[in-house]
Amino acid sequence: MLLVSLIELKKDKKMWDLLKYNSYWIKNLNRNPDNIKLYKENMKVKYKLRVTDKINDFVDNMDIISNVLQVLK
Repeated sequence: MLLVSLIELKKDKKMWDLLKYNSYWIKNLNRNPDNIKLYKENMKVKYKLRVTDKINDFVDNMDIISNVLQVLK
């Protein structure tokens, strides 16, 4: 793995944790450091950091608030 990639991974706790728990990525990144983009996408999916995930969470929260307000009426 390139030193730059390793430093980049250590900076972000979630990326580092994903690497610890899914060690097959080490081999994958060693063989091709360009896979870092694929790794980051995988991390975003795993930890629900994509924009669509955030929007879904927001909508779910609004639904919960709406239901609570309906019950209180």
